Amino acid sequence: MQKKQFPILGMHCASCAITIEKALQKVPGVKSVSINFATEKATVEYDDTLPEYKLEEAVGKTGYKLIVANETPKSDHEGHMIAGGFAEAGEHDHHKMLKEAEIALLKKKFVIGAILSGLVMLLSFPDYLPFMIDVIPGTLRFFLLFILTAPIEFWVGSQFWRGALVGARNFNANMDTLVVLGTGAAFFYSLLVTILEIGNWKLEISGGARLDVYYDVAAIVTTLVLFGKYLEAKARGAASEAIKKLLKLQAKTAHVIHDGKHEMEMPIEEVKAGDIILVKPGEKVPVDGIIIEGDSAIDESMVTGESIPVDKKEGDNVIGSTINKTGVFKFRATKVGKDTFLANIIKMVEEAQGSKAPIQRLADVITSVFVPVVLLIALVSFGAWMIWGPEPAYVFALVNAVAVLVVACPCALGLATPTAIMVGTGRGAERGIIIRDAEALELAGKVNTVVMDKTGTLTRGEPSLTDIVALSGFNEKDVLQYAASLDKNSEHPIAKAVVAYSRKQNVNFLEVKNYKAIPGKGAVGLVEGFANQMIIGNLALLEDNNISLTGFSDVIEKLEGEGKTVIVLAGDKPMGIIAVADTLKDTAVKAVEYLKKMNLEVWMITGDNERTAKAIAGKLGILNVMARILPGDKSLKIQELQNSGKIVAMVGDGINDAPALTQAHVGIAIGTGTDIAIESGDITLVSGDPMHVYEAIRLSRKTLRNIKQNLFWAYIYNIVLIPVAAGVLWPFYGILLNPILAGAAMAFSSLSVVLNSLRLKRLKF
Repeated sequence: MQKKQFPILGMHCASCAITIEKALQKVPGVKSVSINFATEKATVEYDDTLPEYKLEEAVGKTGYKLIVANETPKSDHEGHMIAGGFAEAGEHDHHKMLKEAEIALLKKKFVIGAILSGLVMLLSFPDYLPFMIDVIPGTLRFFLLFILTAPIEFWVGSQFWRGALVGARNFNANMDTLVVLGTGAAFFYSLLVTILEIGNWKLEISGGARLDVYYDVAAIVTTLVLFGKYLEAKARGAASEAIKKLLKLQAKTAHVIHDGKHEMEMPIEEVKAGDIILVKPGEKVPVDGIIIEGDSAIDESMVTGESIPVDKKEGDNVIGSTINKTGVFKFRATKVGKDTFLANIIKMVEEAQGSKAPIQRLADVITSVFVPVVLLIALVSFGAWMIWGPEPAYVFALVNAVAVLVVACPCALGLATPTAIMVGTGRGAERGIIIRDAEALELAGKVNTVVMDKTGTLTRGEPSLTDIVALSGFNEKDVLQYAASLDKNSEHPIAKAVVAYSRKQNVNFLEVKNYKAIPGKGAVGLVEGFANQMIIGNLALLEDNNISLTGFSDVIEKLEGEGKTVIVLAGDKPMGIIAVADTLKDTAVKAVEYLKKMNLEVWMITGDNERTAKAIAGKLGILNVMARILPGDKSLKIQELQNSGKIVAMVGDGINDAPALTQAHVGIAIGTGTDIAIESGDITLVSGDPMHVYEAIRLSRKTLRNIKQNLFWAYIYNIVLIPVAAGVLWPFYGILLNPILAGAAMAFSSLSVVLNSLRLKRLKF
């Protein structure tokens, strides 16, 4: 199976999205489909043997267009996409071109529509302009109104007619159907009256009243609805600013060193993995790599959210698109093009913005039946007013039916969730918080328990050796040499600390045979010059090998009480005790404090023994500690919390954290950790700052709250205004909803939802 996003052309409302979703779900080989109306993209998971043109065909039959590969469609003079003539270009360029063309066309149509609508308004109320009665007779006035309104109805409102016809061909009613039926009814009724007037047929009805035209309803409602679409498109463009900002970060060129001495400037697209690149002060790092010469301070704020430059030296990783502040250095490119860190962030943000939150399912269900219900309400309203309405009854019937059709736009419901998701995930990306999908964003907002791995999450993950205690007649030099010889084969942070210290002491490493790592405990092996198997590890490993520490417990308790991690070197008996200490991250205490203020239950999980773990937890202000937890048992501990009814977020950075990250309701991976941990996480914190755990949960809560606000106002809007439009207040208060006001209200509803979502861009942490 593979998962991919495809741009969709022609969507105008949430009903369109549901139609496309149903069509794609019927394609054999498609596992899941999510259509995002706000981003105008389809996220499809399908069998990799399924040709993509099958997806294109399925969508094409519904009247919409799915763009495959990296094709950019050409457009006609109006900006409408036409088949054929696809030019090679990146998807992002296509999307930018499409949105700019759409917004420009909407603006052009609105301006012309507004001018023509103004003239229609003047001609529609001649009683307020006495000179017009003498200058323009009724027949000519009706004809002029027709001439002015026709281009508004069929050119300014062409997208509504096109969308309604697409829906009709698929036996599906959508928002365009409502607009077309409403404005079309007013227009064609007025056209009929105009023909009768020109033919000099009798236009009087009961009570001496004369038939009149409602071109103003058709013209102004169409223009207002289009204006709403224009504002909505502009606002939705602002909602997706995060992707644009990330794309702007990319460097354009790189100084590549050839033959070890010749410097050549070339486009970033031509850089290959393995190239040696020179970076000067003030320049952007072109691609990802490892420094091989020189050092500098690098501003990584654009991908981590951290404003303080990070010191980098030989052997350190650098991230493409970050800014070199001071020194000159050379680095070897390791990842280029779509494999770079920034490219992966952009991909993850795009996927998150195109995903669908569980809370949206209710809105989708309602939207799928919404338009048919509205059509039924409009029909009932028309019939009721024709029978029981005051004279002229046809006026009341027509006005109320049109108002119902126009006011009942499902766009606000369709935009409520995706726009908030777009802005929320984008705001997170600006802070170095990469959220994998909308479901993770929603779940993170509901979390009540946070479990944080100690090493690399709360601590720097770079412990240093602090104490060596020789036992059983051995000296400190021997203990360090044996320990370092065993640990040089290990990637564990404690082992690295022992090896690093021994190198500073110029210790000679001994040969080790039959080396075996014991996950979560230590290692064993045969060290050169020592007859028996040697063990180095925690107290649990010694217990497994029946090695007694009687007589040394006071030393161990003292070191552990200081928050140090103790490991023991032993043969057939203890040979020495080594203590290492890992410093807390600068913001760790503050992060725990803020999480607790959010009424979250905070746990620390570690492989350390209880005494050491509690000492470190005490410094952090954490009361709940899980100590002596083997890597394989972390996920079981998460499951225990879940079984007790808690909604759990797990924060970790290592390979041994991956199962726990997957098990938790929300896995939060430290971006400075391993690739497998990042892949297992639902949220990735690029900088590894513990404060970003708090920020991620706060952002999720605010986004979830924003979605609920959007849904509330979208529902209330329809629940209140549809009955008013149908005329339920007329018998009691004499109040009717003019179709023109209904059109304005419809435009405002969609715009208000988008503007409310945009408030997330100003969220302070």
